[in-house]
Amino acid sequence: MILVLFDCDGTLVDSQHGIAGAMARTFADHGLPAPGLEQTRRIVGLSLPGAIAELLGEADTSRCNLMAETYKRHFHALRSAPDFLEPLFDGGREAVRRLARQEDIMIGMVTGKSRRGVDAVLGHHGLREAFAVVRTADDCPSKPHPAMVLECCAETGIDPQATLVVGDTIFDMAMAVAAGAMPLGVGWGYHEKEELTEAGAHRVLDHFDKLDDAVAALQRGAREYVA
Repeated sequence: MILVLFDCDGTLVDSQHGIAGAMARTFADHGLPAPGLEQTRRIVGLSLPGAIAELLGEADTSRCNLMAETYKRHFHALRSAPDFLEPLFDGGREAVRRLARQEDIMIGMVTGKSRRGVDAVLGHHGLREAFAVVRTADDCPSKPHPAMVLECCAETGIDPQATLVVGDTIFDMAMAVAAGAMPLGVGWGYHEKEELTEAGAHRVLDHFDKLDDAVAALQRGAREYVA
């Protein structure tokens, strides 16, 4: 049995514009210039207070926590709009469902999103039942701390060495390395391929269709997938 843990934002769904919009409104409410889209893409995956601290370039915990609460209100309002979209990346739905049909694979999610946000995404895309275990920013320390991976492994009874972490940021790769799991990057997200490789990715996929081969390599006991 192996465990495949997906990141959410930038890996399964393209949520950058909603995140950037909520962040811009948050900074405006606090009398600060809004970060650009590229700046915001760089911090996707971190838990909110840490992400805001990175954007501010400071570690004022009280202000970051206050701004995180402002962000949550704005993002919830944006998500409630009828035209709000967090679309799945091409091939994502099919890849998850293919893996979910295999008896020797369990699927989970490790994300800087809130539990409410995960429920909304998985419910909207009809994928909630595919995920046996989920850890969010509400449950664990922020990436790259390995707690999310280790807790998913403990809950499922699957060793980290039999676990694949699929993500689009250096935070995902570093988290997997710290947990002793196999880090697998995706090239369609918010950090560059070279960065993912430097952070420990065994491979960076260019499409979800390639995921099955990486999973098969892990099933064979491989610690590195080579095309």
